[in-house]
Amino acid sequence: MTTETDVYDNPLIGRYASNEMAERWGPLRKFRTWRRLWLALAEAEAELGLLADDGVSPRITTPQLAELRAHLDDIDLTHAAAHEKRLRHDVMAHIHALGDIAPGCKEIVHLGATSCYVTDNADLILMRESLNQLCESLACVIDALAVFATTWKDEPALGFTHFQPAQLTTVGKRATLWLFDFVLDLQELERRRDELPFRGAKGTTGTQASFLALFRGDHDKVKALDQLVAKKMGFSRVFPVTGQTYSRKIDTQLLDAVNGLAQSAHKWGTDLRLLAHRQEIDEPFEAEQIGSSAMAYKRNPMRAERMCSLSRFISGLPAMAANTASTQWFERTLDDSACRRLYIPQGFLAADAVLRIALNLLTQKNESGRGLVVNRPVIAKNVREHLPYMVTENLMMAAVRAGEDRQVVHEIVRQHSHAVTARVKSGEGSPTELFARLKDEGVFAKVDFGELLDARQFVGRSPEQVEEFVKEYVAPIRASYVGVLGKTAELHV
Repeated sequence: MTTETDVYDNPLIGRYASNEMAERWGPLRKFRTWRRLWLALAEAEAELGLLADDGVSPRITTPQLAELRAHLDDIDLTHAAAHEKRLRHDVMAHIHALGDIAPGCKEIVHLGATSCYVTDNADLILMRESLNQLCESLACVIDALAVFATTWKDEPALGFTHFQPAQLTTVGKRATLWLFDFVLDLQELERRRDELPFRGAKGTTGTQASFLALFRGDHDKVKALDQLVAKKMGFSRVFPVTGQTYSRKIDTQLLDAVNGLAQSAHKWGTDLRLLAHRQEIDEPFEAEQIGSSAMAYKRNPMRAERMCSLSRFISGLPAMAANTASTQWFERTLDDSACRRLYIPQGFLAADAVLRIALNLLTQKNESGRGLVVNRPVIAKNVREHLPYMVTENLMMAAVRAGEDRQVVHEIVRQHSHAVTARVKSGEGSPTELFARLKDEGVFAKVDFGELLDARQFVGRSPEQVEEFVKEYVAPIRASYVGVLGKTAELHV
């Protein structure tokens, strides 16, 4: 006999995702949602005057609806599993399980519906709820990262192109690059959430033939049924047409949006790992945290690494959804079912986990406060080492303003720069030698080198750009999500 500890435990549940997201995609939530869908359908049919075979009496009675409402959460998974083992059909198994405890409403449950009425509509409900949770979590990440950007908007830092030293930026300005990606992701996730339609009551192959028969050919009532069920389940829009299932392109589009978030998180995580290697920015590191079982001195960026790893997992899921969408036959084929049970829940669970890590990176307590640790002395040292090269253009312009020939000055700077670089690479020199060499050149006799050694002169509009970005892009997000901001996230492990 096996126990829970004997069988595989999905790490997304046990290690990474929030309890809220894990519960949403668990069996109880799904089957409770099915029962609410059956209730909504029965209520809508009753409200639209569905009649019994005599054409006079109501087909669905008030006592039947009351009995169904009373058992929405009364679910015995073991009992339903026994039915499924016998019937080899999950929806019919739960119809039978409901009928066993609520026999008075057996004949009104699933009336006119196909299995995808509950399976597809439930998936859409759970996906919309999940999108909303992701939007709220992402807004918290954006808010916290904007605080970081604002705090460090003036701190000069070495900027890179091709991961080679380029010009100066600031710690805060670099953070706005990460922020903007996340803002774009939030816009896309919100759009997908707000525009997500409901499958509704479309019947076996999407023609609504079964409902047309129930309502004795009344097309208006069948159309009204579709809209009324959607409204009862909180949707304002329904798919205009479906087969037995809604178009599986919707799954692909939703996972593409989730994958966009994963791309941004992976990029940010990679940058943090590179900055940790340069010892400029560290992750939060807890008092008893261990970096390596062998190398006790190590302080690894495990949060960023985990965020990158889970983001990579997410990035592989849209391809499966795309394959499903492209291989559906006519009105539907069941080869979509098993794989959708994997990639849809796991896509949202992994995205939730990524955002938990992101928020933890920005809010976890550490030895100097909360969140990311900015090592100002190291950053300043790296700036000083490369500043001589970066100020040469300003030196050239100052010399030209003092009356020197631009091409002559350029050649002098070129020769000394290459000579100093050669000495640095040989281990014999330092970039700071460049200043001493250039000071000895007559073309720079009238140039005040002291005025050009302040790194803040070389960050351009970085501080202003941070302030402008936060005001224009982050402030509206803060206003929209004011009720959920300020949260922190503790990691399970």
